[in-house]
Amino acid sequence: MPSRISDASEAHPVDLRSGPSDFTSLEELPDSYKWTHQFDDFSFTPVVDSSLVSESVPVIDLNDPNACQLIGHACTSWGIFQVINHGIPTSIFDQTESTAKTLFSLPLEQKLKASRPPGSLHGYGRATISPFFSKLMWYEGFTIFGSPLDHFRQLWPQDYTKHCDVIEEYENETKKLAAKLLCLMLGSLGVGKEDVEWAGPNGDFADASSASQLNYYPACPDPDKAMGLADHTDSTILTVLYQNSIGGLQVMKEGVGWVTVPPIQGGLVVNVGDILHILSNGLYRSALHRVMVNRNKNRISIACLYVPPGNLQISPLPKLVSPSQPRLYRAITWNEYLGIKSKYYNRALSSVRICSPLTGLADENDNDTDVKVG
Repeated sequence: MPSRISDASEAHPVDLRSGPSDFTSLEELPDSYKWTHQFDDFSFTPVVDSSLVSESVPVIDLNDPNACQLIGHACTSWGIFQVINHGIPTSIFDQTESTAKTLFSLPLEQKLKASRPPGSLHGYGRATISPFFSKLMWYEGFTIFGSPLDHFRQLWPQDYTKHCDVIEEYENETKKLAAKLLCLMLGSLGVGKEDVEWAGPNGDFADASSASQLNYYPACPDPDKAMGLADHTDSTILTVLYQNSIGGLQVMKEGVGWVTVPPIQGGLVVNVGDILHILSNGLYRSALHRVMVNRNKNRISIACLYVPPGNLQISPLPKLVSPSQPRLYRAITWNEYLGIKSKYYNRALSSVRICSPLTGLADENDNDTDVKVG
């Protein structure tokens, strides 16, 4: 069974149809990109002005002595938060963003040389969730599992080394931060490193994997009818996102609607993924989120996708299971979960939930939604 993130993804190929369009040549929004009446029930929920919401997406200073408790509250109430004083130099994100800008500004025919091979999520292409929708997203991305060397050689035959070095430094720093954040997230639940079998002898989750996701949302001629990235939850433990100064990310807040996650200087967005939702026995929300596009500005974001070893059995942590709080999810490997997600999309969590002995139904609070297209 695959144990690396790349192996796990390739074990469950996703048909991404043709490659992205040449957005620079499009002066009008093609019908294939028009999301008439938007795209699902959630889209009819209004976008809420963050300044009018009594409680906004939490911003947490990691130097705050109460950071652990604040993170716990954010995970249970929002499933998403922002961190400052995270310890990663701004220069690392500046350099990574520069590499991303250089990559996405290449001619389409050059970018297609590094397109994802059949059965792989590694490389250049459309959003991986595209097959679930009849309309296309105003988006192109580049996913990196491990070394980008082979693909970067295709993109920059004479100048690939410096870009590889930039990505390697970014991956090293963000993976260390993700491990630190995971410790804080679990700590707020009363779970220590010693309670997690795969934390490793040093408690640093060294066997966990990470992938880098470079996202590009070009300026759009008709942003009100386009979608950058449709609503989804991440199949990760957690995701760390750098969105610089241009917004677009929105999160679904239960009972409120879509709330914009505003960029903050030096801040990083952190969201709970499906795997942490399972580990927490449903206590932490897997954040349902989407991305909107801009009429006048190109937007680049950079994500660190943090996942467990692919062949490890994942289930609710024993400390979080009791007679009053029974186990909600069956054991599953991340590799198996990817296969389920590739089939059921936003209903994947419900499909691995243990039915209630009383009702036989999954919990209505799961962040799973019926997928509607077009």
